[in-house]
This record gives sequence, C-alpha cells and structure tokens, in this order.
Amino acid sequence: MSGKLSAGLLMYRLAGGQVEVLLAHPGGPYFRNKDDGAWTLPKGEVEPDEEPARCALREFREETGIDPGSAPLLALGEIKQRGGKRVQAWAFAGEWDGVGAPPSNSFELEWPPRSGKRVSFPEIDRMAFFALLEARTKILPAQAELLDRLERALAGSGEE
Repeated sequence: MSGKLSAGLLMYRLAGGQVEVLLAHPGGPYFRNKDDGAWTLPKGEVEPDEEPARCALREFREETGIDPGSAPLLALGEIKQRGGKRVQAWAFAGEWDGVGAPPSNSFELEWPPRSGKRVSFPEIDRMAFFALLEARTKILPAQAELLDRLERALAGSGEE
C-alpha cells in the first residue's frame, strides 16, 4: 500500500454493560463546526525507522495526556482513509476522568486565509467517550472499520 502511514490507539472501556471508545475531535477552524464524521482515534505520522506501535503510544500520550502504561495492545490492523493515508491501530482498555482539555500538541495555520497572520491551534480540542453505536456516527467514515474490528475482537474474547 502506498500513502503516508499513521499509527494510533483506540482506548475503550466497559460502561453500563456496553463498550465505549475514546475519540478525539480535531482542533482548528476547519473542524470548529463539524461533529458527525469528524472525530478520530488519537494518531500521528510514523517517523522513518519508527515502529508503528511505538509511534501510536507516543502520539496517544502527547495528544491525550493519558499514559497507557503496560496495558496489552490489541491489534486492529490497517485501514486506508480518503486521500490515501494509511492508519495502523491498536486498542487497549483504559479510563479517563474527562476533566479538562486535552494537553494536545498545536499547529500553526494562516488564519484567516490570505491574511498573513499565523495562528496556533490545538491538534485536538476535545475528547469524549462514545458508545459504539454513536461512535460510528462521530468517527471519520474510513475509521469506522476499526470500531467493527474492536467489537468483533471483544465479542470473541468474551469481554463485551
């Protein structure tokens, strides 16, 4: 497969007898008013000679402030997003108290366009847990397959 490779983690928990996943909402002006189909698993571009799983752990910590520690990682495989970007993903069971904004990295963008002004925006402006049914509506369409894979894996393990 060609295209840039990103790697990410999908944190999940069992709440009220159902699986919930932690999704991140991209920051910046282009996503300010977008909700359904805009959320993502925390991920980042794999550096040359970097192990994708190591990248996924690093990016998750940097973007969420949550340290998965030594939690076992469940491989969810690879998907291809519109535009050709490939995403390798792993899932792990974890918790987040939901307090405060994520300590995400930031990026600069000329905003408003053609203004000559550079403005800094967080890569992630908020995070939330969603039950799988709602998560399928919130997540980028190409990443919905990762939710299906997680659900099948958990059903097979008896954890769901």
